[in-house]
Amino acid sequence: MTTAVPRGPRPGPGRAPALRTRLAAAALAVLPLTVLAPAPSAFADPLDGRQPLAGLSTDIDALLADPSLEGAVSGVVVADPGTGERLYERDGDEPLVPASNMKLFTTAAALELLGTGHTFTTEVVADRRGRSRSVGDVYLVGGGDPALTAEDLNAMAAEVAASGVRWVRGDVVADDTWFDGERLVDDWWPSDEPYAYSAQISALTVAHGERLDTGVTEVVVTPAAEGDPVGVDLGAAEGYMELDNSAVTVAADGSGSVAVDRPTGTNTITVTGTLPEGAAPVVRLRTVDEPAVFTAHLFRRALERHGVTVRGDVSLGRVPEHHRGADVLADHESEELGELLPALLKFSNNGHAEMLVKTLGRETSGEGSWPAGGAAVERAVSGLGVDTSGLVFHDGSGLSRTDRITAVSITELLDHSREASWYGTWSEALPLAGDPDPWVGGTLAGRMGGTAADGAVRAKTGTMTGISVLSGYVTGPDGERLVFAIVNNGHTGRAPWAVQDAIAVRLAEYLGHEAVVALRSERAPGPRGGGELECSWELTC
Repeated sequence: MTTAVPRGPRPGPGRAPALRTRLAAAALAVLPLTVLAPAPSAFADPLDGRQPLAGLSTDIDALLADPSLEGAVSGVVVADPGTGERLYERDGDEPLVPASNMKLFTTAAALELLGTGHTFTTEVVADRRGRSRSVGDVYLVGGGDPALTAEDLNAMAAEVAASGVRWVRGDVVADDTWFDGERLVDDWWPSDEPYAYSAQISALTVAHGERLDTGVTEVVVTPAAEGDPVGVDLGAAEGYMELDNSAVTVAADGSGSVAVDRPTGTNTITVTGTLPEGAAPVVRLRTVDEPAVFTAHLFRRALERHGVTVRGDVSLGRVPEHHRGADVLADHESEELGELLPALLKFSNNGHAEMLVKTLGRETSGEGSWPAGGAAVERAVSGLGVDTSGLVFHDGSGLSRTDRITAVSITELLDHSREASWYGTWSEALPLAGDPDPWVGGTLAGRMGGTAADGAVRAKTGTMTGISVLSGYVTGPDGERLVFAIVNNGHTGRAPWAVQDAIAVRLAEYLGHEAVVALRSERAPGPRGGGELECSWELTC
């Protein structure tokens, strides 16, 4: 039976109240998580350095009785991959919504089918006659690169200019037909469309910032003089998106609240509310409509910066059949897939995961679609030894509430992946508990710091309204590992991170870890935000 998950309120732009952090209480005081009295146990091995197993199940049961999980269903499995023994299980076979733990299946399948060395190519194609200095249409052809940046577009524009082309008589045409034309998964909430975690998916898209968010622009709102409209900078989308600004500047001692939106079905940024004079700028990532055309817009500007005049417009299309032998004027090859994984897994990047799924569909069946990609993911993880019966792979990121996994299937994936050639790359890309460096700790940078789990837990988070998941590995002082999955569905209020963290701490203690001596002020702060979405989606970690 699948738990019905009520839809809660969508976090509004700019809302980031401090989360009532209970890490210390959850990890060190919710239960006596010190070494329990060594009772005789058929499972305990006095030579392996672990605490006795007796009491572990009792402790986890008590943690799952926390009021934050009242009315919820929790699929929880803890297993020893060395022996194949399940040390704890509750509702392990219950199909549940995985949130961003779906990315574990997507990335494992991508590594299995494509390999860590897979790269993505973007090309500039035109029908050029000899060494002519002019061409008709120029085609920017996407190959599913999730890390294509404005700098890469600029480098390709420079290459076109270096080839001797000085005029484009026609259009700059965005060709993203490597994937199908479906931009959003059918059950993603339309109200989420303005936000970076729900950007449109295209085989030709530009990545923004260090974390490589695709299909977005950075909007900066600044105060002016009291009574005047606020200033709005649309970032890279200046000249591509429309602006509807009704926000005004109020007195310096006044209160302000600015909302930055992109109404569904439009390519317009709306800014409303007030901002006090002298206040710090408000910065928001907002999605663009038709990311392929947006990318071509940026490429056209880059061409003109390099002295190539474009007489036509920017449009969406495909390279005509009679152009198949046309010149490749420039190209860009991405970094290898293994090097791109940290941006995806550390920060739970939805756009990257969805592009991987469509790439898998294209590479395995010639169809860059969600159904084809989902089928490829299922085949790949089944080949790794995961029982996929009853599982549903509706998207690649876990934003879909149609997705279904079980805690058992997650632990099977974590276990069997250890034998794969790509395992080291994959596991290193998972967030590491308590490490304040966001490129190491990721979405766990502010969780479990100073506890026995600090530096011992590598795990994937997952958070949506009513859904919270934490699954991964706990490594003991001697290198021994446990795999675990905690899938909470149907809770109300904030995400039960404290309960999940306390279970992970208990497992670290079971393997022999003790609390780390560290001042909280020297570590990353606990996760902020509403506890309804991944902290990286709310830009709070």
